[in-house]
Amino acid sequence: MKSCIDTIQDYGLRAIGIGERLLPRSDFTLCEQFTLIGSGMIWNIYFGLMALVTGYFLAVTLALGKSASNPWARKPAEWFIFIFRGSPLFIQFFFAYFFFLSLKKSYPMFDMLTSAWAGALIVLFMNTAAYSAEIFYGALRTIPKGDVEAADAYGMSGWPRFRRIVWPTMMRLAWPAYTNEAIFLFHATTLVFFSAFPAWQQRGDALYYASYFADKTFNPFVPYPILAFYFILLTLAVVGVFGVINTRLNRHLPAERRPKMRLRPNLMR
Repeated sequence: MKSCIDTIQDYGLRAIGIGERLLPRSDFTLCEQFTLIGSGMIWNIYFGLMALVTGYFLAVTLALGKSASNPWARKPAEWFIFIFRGSPLFIQFFFAYFFFLSLKKSYPMFDMLTSAWAGALIVLFMNTAAYSAEIFYGALRTIPKGDVEAADAYGMSGWPRFRRIVWPTMMRLAWPAYTNEAIFLFHATTLVFFSAFPAWQQRGDALYYASYFADKTFNPFVPYPILAFYFILLTLAVVGVFGVINTRLNRHLPAERRPKMRLRPNLMR
């Protein structure tokens, strides 16, 4: 029987193609389940982190577009947000996969879009951008008018006013709600396993390995709690990082007026 150290060396990076190629077939140990499910978390972190970082910039752009007076900028932003917030994420995965598949048949250059690492990431990117844009738009509408009027009095306009007044205030007001969106996004990465995007050479995410062990052992009460444990750790990490950023955003306020970060899981979206 392999030691736990050997198991970690063999399977710790299996999800990205490093280590043992074949999955264990029988006599599953607790170490194997922790190691392989943890290996799959690499993909969940990849999906969540990449979608969050790239989606942030699109979200800010959409929020500004929705608040614009020009209908040519406002209407596309409103419809983008409405479509991706109004339809289930699960359906978006299936629609995107078959759309990318049809593109691949006509244009082979789009082959990579039928893979989870690219196609599923695009879906998560657009979905979180739409939800985040609505959060930022709400923050834009609640920026105190006095702040903007003070900027105008100092002769600020355009980009300087946005960079020094509007954007920091918008971030400070939106950050607690945006933290919840980030947590939900990481949790939503588990839907990639159920979507049509295939796992290449059995290199799936954490839910892929948890389901594998549950099917093989007929005992879901070991792998799925392990999966939940990893996501709890990931959630705490997100809350910690976003809490540090929240402190930075509110560093100019007196201590008693600084909003506290609280973990409020989204039971419904």
